[in-house]
Amino acid sequence: MRYAQIRKTDIANGEGIRVSLYVQGCHRHCFNCFNQETWDFCGGEEFDVDIENTLIDLIKRPHISGLTVLGGEPLELENRNDVFRLLKRVKECCKDKTIWLYSAFLYEDIKNFDVDILSYVDVLVDGPFVDGLKDRKLRFRGSSNQRIIDVPKSLENDKIVLYADSRFYK
Repeated sequence: MRYAQIRKTDIANGEGIRVSLYVQGCHRHCFNCFNQETWDFCGGEEFDVDIENTLIDLIKRPHISGLTVLGGEPLELENRNDVFRLLKRVKECCKDKTIWLYSAFLYEDIKNFDVDILSYVDVLVDGPFVDGLKDRKLRFRGSSNQRIIDVPKSLENDKIVLYADSRFYK
């Protein structure tokens, strides 16, 4: 897996102060994507064990609420297994931190992946960015078709449960 960027502090992509990992590579190429520089699978830098350890140390800082993974497309087949391993490690090492995941894949599709990524995700922002549905007033998402999903509650209830804080939808 390759990554485009790590933001040590980020308040735009999830609740609280977060560490954000921008995964490199995306096949979708959504029109007017915010992160077009992350599309090329050969761009960015190699995500190796040293970078992973640094990322974990950043997440462990007391003022950090958790990790946000976005891209590019973290769940492209080329990235999926590495993202799965990373999320699993973060949950094991940083039990009090939350994981937010942004993906153009829908929850219903991710649930059927070969790897159980959702068991390590607290909040999923799903759906592709749609320029015609862009709304700058939306919090934590770029277009109104995207959903902010409470993953543990959705898995428990076997149906999609939107994240409880309804102010994201105003």
